[in-house]
Amino acid sequence: MAKHRIGIIGGSGLYNLEGFTHQKWVKIKTPFGPPSDELLTGKLAGREVVFLPRHARGHRILPSELNHRANLWAMKKLGVAWIISVSAVGSLQKKYRPCDIVLVDQFLDRTKRDFEHTFFGRGIVGHIAFADPMCEELRRLLLKAGRDELHESQSSTPKSDGDSHSSSLRKITIHDGGTYVNIEGPAFSTRAESLTNHQLGYDVIGMTNLGEAKCAREAEIAYASMAMVTDYDCWKVNEAHVTVAMVIANLMRNAATAKAIVARTIGQIPAEPNWPCHSALKNAIMTDRKLWPRKTVAELKPILAKYL
Repeated sequence: MAKHRIGIIGGSGLYNLEGFTHQKWVKIKTPFGPPSDELLTGKLAGREVVFLPRHARGHRILPSELNHRANLWAMKKLGVAWIISVSAVGSLQKKYRPCDIVLVDQFLDRTKRDFEHTFFGRGIVGHIAFADPMCEELRRLLLKAGRDELHESQSSTPKSDGDSHSSSLRKITIHDGGTYVNIEGPAFSTRAESLTNHQLGYDVIGMTNLGEAKCAREAEIAYASMAMVTDYDCWKVNEAHVTVAMVIANLMRNAATAKAIVARTIGQIPAEPNWPCHSALKNAIMTDRKLWPRKTVAELKPILAKYL
């Protein structure tokens, strides 16, 4: 098994990556049940990579059915030290247009699943620092890679060539920061809920990223999310409200851009995991080491290994 791999968790419409070589699907058993799917290992942009289809191949798992602990435990078991998440979100503000990309830096939790978003319990008490839930170092790499990718694509393509992909590229904006409201779904928001989130000044809305981010932080994996705007939710009354067809159409429209940004970012990630997120548990565990239950220690071995 390679050390210090880079993980990619892909949402709707991102089930494959061009240039991903030496591919091998790996089945991982975890103490928390099965991950969303087998994990695809291989090489991309010269680095060892692990890809997980968030909702399984064929999109068979609801957001509220996602087993974040199993997914992140499996990533950690395979040596993943960084994760780039790509997912669909709805826009809660006019400035975030469909096909824009938001590199969110905050979350608002509107779920009821706190206990499913932590590895702790069962005799070991831990409280991670989560004031800044994204890995800022990785988020900044995504921001630079995204801006460079769009600048090069726009500069090298004549505006009048009529190519649909380059035309869509010229309209994309990458936004630096934003608050992601995490709901459970599977239904989209009511108009009252959407208007409330809009009026409170939140930025985007989705159903998946918070649990990933919390489990990644506890697993000492640097995590950052590339939120792909697909719709205006339903607060914007002069726009059609969100539908599955709308989400899929806009994700597919932007898929090539997302993949190019991910590949460009991977090439900039350092070889060694030495960012603050990689030592998130250093001062987070309250339970005396002598009291850690053997069964819990065994279950969490990939996560607690350096503290044993």
